[in-house]
Parts: sequence; structure tokens; C-alpha cells
Amino acid sequence: MNVAPGLFISFEGIDGAGKSTHIAALADAFKAQGRAVTLSREPGGTPLAEKLRTLILNDVMDPLTEALLIFAARRDHLTTVIAPALARGDVVLCDRFTDATFAYQGGGRGFDLEVLSKLELWAQAAQGLGRDFVHELGRKGAAPAIVQPDLTVWFDLAPEEAAQRLAGARVPDKFEIQPVEFFRRVARGYADRMAQDPARFARIDAARARENVWHAVYQVFAEKGWLP
Repeated sequence: MNVAPGLFISFEGIDGAGKSTHIAALADAFKAQGRAVTLSREPGGTPLAEKLRTLILNDVMDPLTEALLIFAARRDHLTTVIAPALARGDVVLCDRFTDATFAYQGGGRGFDLEVLSKLELWAQAAQGLGRDFVHELGRKGAAPAIVQPDLTVWFDLAPEEAAQRLAGARVPDKFEIQPVEFFRRVARGYADRMAQDPARFARIDAARARENVWHAVYQVFAEKGWLP
């Protein structure tokens, strides 16, 4: 886990699952407790990463090129925003992180998970970030130390319902126009990531009414002692 003074929380799920609404509410809740909050997103979060985001979401490209751009944006995001914020003691609330890559590129697109795992080790390596952000993957500390969130909140929602929520709301990007089966594979990708590291994940049934979803989200943070 992250051992810096701050908290690193990521939020996952397909568009339409309600992540943005609850991220904003959590930011207010932490600020009410006197905590400094850094809000960010992926791909993006820095000037360079936002430029890469535009390419990733809109341009047609080879799957490996897409994965390399995503992890390049992630490394810049880590070094420029996330690591410094955690060192300051901020609560970092990030709309998507590396689990999205395994879900969308690995699950949705069927890209080689072994390649993604190697890119994850390189791009999220704690070395060079200025602090010992440690998360050991594998048993007995055999894997390299990489940056992972303290908690990942997965908003699980059926693709059909997500599509209904988003209908007419905005111009879709190249991922949002994918067929329903693509998003079913994305959901399986998230489930696989959760199965690999269940202690890091909190799955939220995002099909419920908004106030019920918020109660479930808040309860996760309260049980960890992060909110009253």
C-alpha cells in the first residue's frame, strides 16, 4: 500500500456509473474534516497527460501504441501530481487509475495482460518518485515496489443501464461508442482485478438510487476510520 502521509483513492467503473458525483461528495466530506484534497483523473491530470488523453480517447491507433500512451500519461501523472500530493499528506481522489487499463485495454480490447503487467511495473515503479511508495505484488515481497491506491472503489453497473444514463448527454468518445459486449468484457476485467487484490477493492452496486449508493460509499470510508 501507499506509505506516504496522504491517502490515495481511485474510483473505477464505466461511464454512467456515477463516479463523478460521489468523488465530488467525498471531496467535500474530507474537506469538512480539515483534510487537503487533490482531485485528478486518468488518462490526464497534468498538461502533458491531458494532451495524451485527447489522443487516447479520440484517435484510432494500434493497441500497443494505445497502451504505451496510457502508461506514459500515468507516469507523468504520478511524478507530477500524485506522489507530491501524497507526500504533502493530501487525500488524492482519482477518477480511474491502472485498473481501468486492465479492464478496458485488457478486458475490453483483449490486449495481452502480460504486457500490461510489465508496463504497470515500469510506469508505477516507486523508484524515482522521491518517497518509498510501497505496494508489494505477489507473495513474500517478491515483486517490485509499485504505486497502487490505498483503496479502489469500483462502481459496478450493467452496460445497458449506463448507456441509458448517458443517452444524449454528450458526444461519445471512441470507447463509449463500443457495443455492449465490449463493456461486459470491461466488467469482467474489473472483476478479475478485484479477485487478484480483494483487500484493495470495494465493489459498489451502482444500480441503486443515488442516495443509497452514497450511503454505501460513505460506509466504506467510515469503516476504515477515514471519515466519521
